[in-house]
Amino acid sequence: MTAALVCGAVVFPGLFFSFRKILKHTWTEWSDADVVSVSERLLSAVHASLATAAGVMVVSSCRDVMTDSHWLVNSFVLFGAPYMVFDIYALYLSHYHTERTRGGSRAPSGHSLHTVRAFLRRDWMLVLHHVALLLVFMPITLCFRRGLGDFFIGCLFITELSTPFVSIGKILIQLHLDDSKLHRINGLVVLLTFFTCRILLFPFMYWMYGRQFGIPLHRVAFHLPLQCNVGNLVLLAPQVYWFILLLKKAQRLYLRQRRQQGDKDRMKAD
Repeated sequence: MTAALVCGAVVFPGLFFSFRKILKHTWTEWSDADVVSVSERLLSAVHASLATAAGVMVVSSCRDVMTDSHWLVNSFVLFGAPYMVFDIYALYLSHYHTERTRGGSRAPSGHSLHTVRAFLRRDWMLVLHHVALLLVFMPITLCFRRGLGDFFIGCLFITELSTPFVSIGKILIQLHLDDSKLHRINGLVVLLTFFTCRILLFPFMYWMYGRQFGIPLHRVAFHLPLQCNVGNLVLLAPQVYWFILLLKKAQRLYLRQRRQQGDKDRMKAD
């Protein structure tokens, strides 16, 4: 278990600084803000891809959703813990360099308590998500489950499937490809994977539990301890909120493209 923790502490910072160095030498016209932002997105995509792969392996190997166990569950939680810590730092670096690029004469001259507070105000939900995974999800997974429910932990790993596509979308914007067909297709994939793996996954877990114990889906919640239902609601609520934000963003993009197409049609008609 210690080896998994140490491995994560080496792999994720190493990947971030490698991405940063490669991007800086490949796109010499990019600012530090561009390089750090894309490096953080690539790191996020790598972690999410590994989490999804681990989740698929765990879910596919557990026949009994309560008692079957898989070594990857605890190992990957420990392996991913350093990522959660380091990604907060990487997000802060991205915020800091972005503010320096945008701020001109008012840009922060160095790291300070003010820049940290500004970062926490802007990205408080992501920071809270990472901290909650470290302080709540990790202790529950490692210490308080009594070896039960590896199937459901594997399902929660799979919620990361949409993250690489979210990162790809941000990178395409960075490359000024936000009006491209690739960006539109990626946006549709983001919506589909997010809705499937972060929202529909919760009723799927209830259905799988009910199927094993012969309980109709609409009765499963009444057969579970209150803390299980509350925990699932706490996990589901931000997913619904983020999905609504994604829908609003997709709507804005669609309306903007319609206006641009309308302008082009009018220019051709003139």
